[in-house]
Order: sequence, then C-alpha cells, then structure tokens
Amino acid sequence: MNQDILNKIVENNKNLISQGAVATYIPELAKVNKDYLGVVIAFEDGTMLSAGDTKVRFAIESISKTVVLALALLDNGEEGVFKHVHKEPSGDAFNSIKKLETEPDHLPRNPFINAGAIMTASLIKGKDPEDKFNRILEFMKKISEDDSLELATDIYLSEKATGDTNRGLAYYMKGQGVLSGNVEEILDVYFKQCSIYVTAESLAKIARFFATGGVLSTGERVIPKKYAQIVNGLIATCGMYDQSGEYLDNIGIPGKSGVGGGIISPVSGKKIGVAVFGPALDEEGNSVAGIGIMKDVSKELDLDMF
Repeated sequence: MNQDILNKIVENNKNLISQGAVATYIPELAKVNKDYLGVVIAFEDGTMLSAGDTKVRFAIESISKTVVLALALLDNGEEGVFKHVHKEPSGDAFNSIKKLETEPDHLPRNPFINAGAIMTASLIKGKDPEDKFNRILEFMKKISEDDSLELATDIYLSEKATGDTNRGLAYYMKGQGVLSGNVEEILDVYFKQCSIYVTAESLAKIARFFATGGVLSTGERVIPKKYAQIVNGLIATCGMYDQSGEYLDNIGIPGKSGVGGGIISPVSGKKIGVAVFGPALDEEGNSVAGIGIMKDVSKELDLDMF
C-alpha cells in the first residue's frame, strides 16, 4: 500500500456518496457536508497513511461504545460488566426495545445496541455525571493519543433534545429493576460520550489500540489483552448492527460504525487500525462510501481474517 493507491481508493468510492444521506434524526448531524470522505491506516510502529478528509472533526457517536466498554471493564472486571449486559447480536434495530421486553432477564443483548450502551455507561465509576464523562473523555484521549478531543456541545444538546427513544429504553430497564442509578444522569453521560469530536486520524489510532491488544504506539499497556479481545470480538459480531454478518463476510475484518459517518476496523492479525469518515449513510446507518473504502483497503492489504 502506498499513498497513490490509497488516494485512488478514496476517489474510486466517491461515486457511492450519492447512494447515502446524512443522519437527520439528530438535527445537528443533518448539517454535516455529506461529500466528506477520508481514510486512515494506523500501523503498530506509530506511522499512519491517510487520504481524503482525515482532519475534519465529527461526532464519534456509537463508536464511543467500544471505548466506554473498555473503561467499564477496567472499572468492574469482565464478570462485573457481563452480569448486566450480554454478548450476543440482537437481530433487531440498534434502538429496539423488543428483546428487553421478550427476554426473561430484560437485559440488553450486547453493549453496542443503545440499551446495552446505556447500561455500560451506567457502570462507569465517578462521583457524579460530570466526573464520569470526564473519565471517559480522558480515557478516549489517552487511547487515541489525541489530546484535542472535546465535547461538541451543540451535538450533545441536540442528542439530549431528541433522545426520547433512549429515555424509553433506559426507563424500561429501570422499571424492570436491571438498571441502577438516576436515569437522567446516566443518559447525560451517554449523550455526551456520543458527542465527542474526533477525526478519522484519532479513530484509526483507537482501532490500532484495540488491534494491538490494548497497547499504545509508545508500548504502554493501558488495558489487559483479554479486555481488548472482548471488545474486538463484539465489534466483529455486533459492531455494524443488522449489517454485522454481511460486513464481516464482505470485508473480512471487524467493523464498528457510528451515525456521524465513522467506521473503525481493528485488525488484530496485522496489528493495524483502519478508520474511515463518510457521513452519507445507508439504510442501516453505516457509511456507504466508507464501507466501499474498507472493502478496497482490506483487499489491497490482504486483511481478510478468513
């Protein structure tokens, strides 16, 4: 892989942008230019190869769920987390309440659907919601090796104003006795974690962090290898929601998306992280041109796990 090839991959996938649309159910996300497109490959030695719009800031959205899961594991241990949330694909939409109602234990099926992510956010330790969010932000800065990450206040307020479905999920879990704590405070942490400004570069470094088993480019270990393996396994099986199996089959590597237009793919076998940014989304809420880029990068670097 060289710069010319990566530039060409981005150019070749720009035609897919017209097949998607930006997220509109969060008003601030509807303002994003749908024509942005970029990709970054972060290697184990700390070097990166990038093409396109890789320094544009955008909301991390659901990709934050990988980071918060890692921090929840640090705070509570594996058993302490997974007595509150399962590890299985849901087979339903990311914001569905169906399985919460129909499963006897009323627990979320995995940490990456919204109900599961709300549950995971409730497990972060801290003296108050602000302290909990600041711990998430500082942890995300550390593993992305990017101190410029910050809360996008306008997006957070937009998320909070339109988050009634998430409130429904949280209050249902609270009513069933499986979610502990103040619901509005838990949701405040959740809305904020999804509203952190990142770039494709910072996401690629997060993907590399998980791909290397929880180690920074400096060699510093931040989380146990086992926790990184848990996150990577759940990214593979649940990271693209209803498209997870198709993504794994077609691209051959794990992928976690966010409606801000990002996708991360940690590739443990090669110890590299790949991230794309393309806010034009398909019907499942995944970057349509971003998936195209991931497919081409996977093929060019022979990343397919199978």
